[in-house]
Amino acid sequence: MSISQHPVPNPDANGRGGSNAALPSAAAPAKHKGPLELRRKQADTGMSDQHLLDTSGAGQFIHTDPWRVLRIQSEFVEGFGALADIGPAVSVFGSARTKPGTEFYEMAVDVGRKLAEAGVAVITGGGPGSMEAANKGAVEGNGVSVGLGIELPFEQGLNPWVDLGINFRYFFARKTMFVKYAQGFVVLPGGLGTLDELFEAMVLVQTRKVTSFPIVLLGVRFWGPMIEWIRDTLVAEGMVSEKDLDLIQLVDDPADAVHRVLHGEPLPTPTGEQRPE
Repeated sequence: MSISQHPVPNPDANGRGGSNAALPSAAAPAKHKGPLELRRKQADTGMSDQHLLDTSGAGQFIHTDPWRVLRIQSEFVEGFGALADIGPAVSVFGSARTKPGTEFYEMAVDVGRKLAEAGVAVITGGGPGSMEAANKGAVEGNGVSVGLGIELPFEQGLNPWVDLGINFRYFFARKTMFVKYAQGFVVLPGGLGTLDELFEAMVLVQTRKVTSFPIVLLGVRFWGPMIEWIRDTLVAEGMVSEKDLDLIQLVDDPADAVHRVLHGEPLPTPTGEQRPE
């Protein structure tokens, strides 16, 4: 179920025909805008999402937004075409700031590997940290490693463990791919982006926009206080119902997380009993 990797082009083998001009620095800052990669002066441009949501300039939308719709459409077409045949998949979320060798990084590697060994593709945001770790685990498990990148002010590009990568301009197009081609989410500790993806998934399940969609949080110490706040504040104030907490499962064991996201139930204990919720 692996995807073959293409060799990385050699920047020295560019057929310059004996020119004495110095080669450009490989460390030049780069920015991705959808399929485009821009460097140096070309990279000094705003983000597509920023332009879309910026209402400054009287009547500007009349001249730009109708055409921008075609670009948005192209992102959906590109994403649908690239991911249609990846087979069963799980989206794994987590912080881009998670450091290699830490507990949460190794958890993500383990999750990616176990999903791949189960014949399930791993989809991440394609960045560093926990995303990189999950993609790494997918490659080590000889599975399909997918990264869905996004145009950001301080981006680092797709991590080296992504075999199938797509760069998006628009968050909403990218987020659609996370849900459409996954049968569930495993969510490791993360920040605002991770919380955004988590709560959007919960809303989609709560409103029955998606069905049979397990959401598993990995890291009891990290997520426990949030669960308590939802129960003690949101439920207590009547903002959400008690049964909304059933939308998520909280575990500490990567193997248990993978089993739950694939089968919708806890991993049996060595004695054959089911683990407590």
